[in-house]
Amino acid sequence: MDYSIYTQFFVAMLAIINPFGLLPVFIGLTSDQQIAERRRTAMMASLASAIILWVVLLLGEGLLDFFSISVSSFQVAGGVLLSFTALSMLQGKLGETRRTTEEGREAAHMDSVTLVPLALPLIAGPAAITTVIVFTQAHHSLVDKSALGIAIGLLGLVTWGVFLCAPVLARWLGTTGINLITRVMGLIMMALAVEFMAKGVKGLFPILGS
Repeated sequence: MDYSIYTQFFVAMLAIINPFGLLPVFIGLTSDQQIAERRRTAMMASLASAIILWVVLLLGEGLLDFFSISVSSFQVAGGVLLSFTALSMLQGKLGETRRTTEEGREAAHMDSVTLVPLALPLIAGPAAITTVIVFTQAHHSLVDKSALGIAIGLLGLVTWGVFLCAPVLARWLGTTGINLITRVMGLIMMALAVEFMAKGVKGLFPILGS
């Protein structure tokens, strides 16, 4: 069993989800909540995002088969999507690919922000979903899926822990610290995007790999 694959998946997903970068958004969306309600929102949003990614882990491969999409094509498309998100993160931004301006305005008027927009699309966004499907396609045995599922659960716990400490972490890190972490995560994501696209292009045009 190659444990490095699961470590790579965990680090890649941590960079994509970037719970530290979501701190200002989480604090803003829960600013009118009491401490107990904010903690419940943090727990439920983290759990809901993990459940979404678990469902993708189980059904993503079948969806590609249903639409007759090759793994290589999806890798290229996923790499392009990740690169857009990474470029936004390198600028210290949340990224329009995770939440549009209109979605932000709508979220401000919602009574509950747990499922939308926190769990989806902020935590379990398009980039995270794409990464899960790509890794599942490459490592689709029962052992691999179980290990990837455990990694998703750990990511949910990390996100929950960060959100629980949101006010303290936001004060301690400050805007500069959060932007620095976001940019580092964006750099990791950009490298992952290039890797996805390289593998996809090589799969679509095997002659390039010879």
